[in-house]
Amino acid sequence: MVFIEELSIIGVMIVHLLICPYTKVEESFNIQAIHDILFHKLDIEQYDHLEFTGVVPRSFLGPLVISFLSAPMVTLSQNLYLDKFFCQYIVRFWLGMVVAIGFISFTRAVGTKFGKGVKLWLIICSLTQFHFLFYMSRPLPNVFALALVLFALSAWLHEQDVLFIWLSGASIIIYRSELFLFLAPLFMTGIILRKFKWSYLAGLIAHSLLAAVILLGLTVLVDSWFWRRWLWPEGEVWWYNIILNKSSNWGTQPFLWYFYSALLRALSVTFVLVPFGALVDRRTRYLIYPSILFIILYSFLPHKELRFIIYTFPVFNVAIAAALHYLWLKRKKSIMYLFGTCLLVGNIMATSGFLYTSHHNYPGGHSLYTLHTLENKSDKIKVHIDVFSAQTGITRFTQINNNWVYNKSEDLPPIGPAINKFTHLLLAATDLDYNNNKLYQSTHTLQSTIYGFAGMRFTPRRFPPISIRIEPKIWILKRNGFS
Repeated sequence: MVFIEELSIIGVMIVHLLICPYTKVEESFNIQAIHDILFHKLDIEQYDHLEFTGVVPRSFLGPLVISFLSAPMVTLSQNLYLDKFFCQYIVRFWLGMVVAIGFISFTRAVGTKFGKGVKLWLIICSLTQFHFLFYMSRPLPNVFALALVLFALSAWLHEQDVLFIWLSGASIIIYRSELFLFLAPLFMTGIILRKFKWSYLAGLIAHSLLAAVILLGLTVLVDSWFWRRWLWPEGEVWWYNIILNKSSNWGTQPFLWYFYSALLRALSVTFVLVPFGALVDRRTRYLIYPSILFIILYSFLPHKELRFIIYTFPVFNVAIAAALHYLWLKRKKSIMYLFGTCLLVGNIMATSGFLYTSHHNYPGGHSLYTLHTLENKSDKIKVHIDVFSAQTGITRFTQINNNWVYNKSEDLPPIGPAINKFTHLLLAATDLDYNNNKLYQSTHTLQSTIYGFAGMRFTPRRFPPISIRIEPKIWILKRNGFS
């Protein structure tokens, strides 16, 4: 039976999806792969990944599952003549559903282990935070792995070791190899706490080896067919990121960045309750310690992003939920429970701000949507999409008009016949004012300016003291003489 608090997880996930329907460059492979599986099926030569291969290959297993789940609704939407962008909502909804079901499974396991009160506060706390619910429907490799990790955590709490091994193996071998640093210590903690027998451990090792062989064979066979060469996608990602350490080309952060920045933003103001929760319920420490160890070990890689440690957010929230539950039980003896209430209100305020900025953080998607509203669907439009536009929201799902030509060729010269064959250009706004740019004024007319998030401004004398800066991000240019 699904309870109202569990349904609220799905509801809030959908709200995030509706407010921020576009995707960014990190999500490009998976969203394009899902599109191609649904619309090109076995015509692999039409797939986006063969033209735009990306830095490292990724697995098609996740997109295959989401495509299978989405296919009936996608077919129905096509029969109802809904535009293709509606299908992007569908596939992201199904991804969000898979992760949400994994999280519901985890909360139920928490309820069994820690009590229904902790389960309820875990859900409430998670709903008030931004990043976990926001990422639920985002087609990132980390999110595909997150679904498996949530089910694995549920198995761990239920002491289902064999299931834990297979789920963990799938998340590590297919999606994110670094999860070994999180799930292996967690597994050993559980085994030690239950005072294992060596014969039992030997059986689990045998299961681990069998799972490794079968899962590795699965991803190699399936992905080699799609990529048209023999490969293990996550193996190449591991070599690129760990051995070659080339991920640092995308920026670096200080060693402790995950602790003072990523976790603080992800857990919001309720972050302060983590140590208190570990104090009032010692059982939470067996979840927290492997999570902290994972983050410390992973911090040795200089390139850091919040999504890389998203698997630990629900774990830390168990400690926060234990603290909130304790404060609630003591509400008649102390007004300290009001402190927890204020923290949850602070979470909601922070989430509202994050959601507002995120809505304005996909100017590429908004630009193509705007162009579709500006021009007639039957016109022979040829639009060139520059790199910035493609990376900030444009996917094959957003290319809704079959009469138009959408081109993402890179490194085209700004003037000359190559660029002039297009009727419209989507270009990153390099100047705040188009009139200051002389390059395209003789050949193109500014049709529209798309604004996007440009940072935050702190003004102590105003209320609220924090405001969002919105600046021009993309120009929509129309070739002179085209009508």
